Amino acid sequence: MEQVNITPNLIKHYADYLRLELSLSDNSVEAYCHDAHLFLQYLEAEKVSTDINAITQETIENFFAYLFDLNIGATSQARILSGLKSFWRYLTQEEIAEKDPTLLISSPTLGRHLPEVLSYEEIQKMIDSIDLSQPIGHRNKAMIEVLYGCGLRVSELINLQISDIYKEDGFLRIFGKGSKERLVPIGDSSLKILFQYIEGARQHITPKPKFTDTVFLNSRGTGLTRQMVFLIVKDLAEKNGIDKTISPHTFRHSFATHLLEGGANLLAVQQMLGHASVSTTEIYTHISDELLRDTLTTYHPRFKKC
Repeated sequence: MEQVNITPNLIKHYADYLRLELSLSDNSVEAYCHDAHLFLQYLEAEKVSTDINAITQETIENFFAYLFDLNIGATSQARILSGLKSFWRYLTQEEIAEKDPTLLISSPTLGRHLPEVLSYEEIQKMIDSIDLSQPIGHRNKAMIEVLYGCGLRVSELINLQISDIYKEDGFLRIFGKGSKERLVPIGDSSLKILFQYIEGARQHITPKPKFTDTVFLNSRGTGLTRQMVFLIVKDLAEKNGIDKTISPHTFRHSFATHLLEGGANLLAVQQMLGHASVSTTEIYTHISDELLRDTLTTYHPRFKKC
């Protein structure tokens, strides 16, 4: 079959099909096409092939991991998945696509869904397994340290600048959603590993002009993509036999979970995560049943031991 790429023009033909063949309203057509355009934007931003028949189930799953990292909720994700399924029904019906990679993708569970949490031991196991005989290993180790040690979003990680590291004070200046600025503390051990990479392995890479200040670089001297970080995390999990569905965001969630389980103040965690509302922090954090029972046993008069 001749290669056909997803393009704005193809989506326009899809819109005509929805309007003329299915008689959908203008609002519905606009919503469905928005989902197709969003997927195309993701492919282009992450430099993933737009060849329709090269897109696999894993491509779709990575796309939804990307949406999750953008804090797009389950309800919106379910709607977007419905839009993509409709798009591929059109592509297969018109014999533009050979297969439908969305068939086995399940709609995300609606409601207060909490992602997987890695234990401290699992995270340490992943870090310890990184091959430091290669320069890329020092970069990957520093990446995991910063993701978990500072609770960053993947977009914040890949956009981190050397000039935004306040080494003496132990803080990172982070630009979050809407370029909102915040200071995030970084521990001594994570800071040490970060600078071992910056002053070591990174020195062997010649950054492209736009990336001279970017912390995490690929071998070509440009910044990393979300997709690259996702694959690095996924490979490390598989290598260590961690049977959990994880993404870079899992380290952010684990960061908040471990802080709260250790007794950290919720408002302090909110500030470090860069959440506008504490209710968002509550959704992205998780207190174990064991900790809840221990709290009840320790402080409630009816549960105190005689």
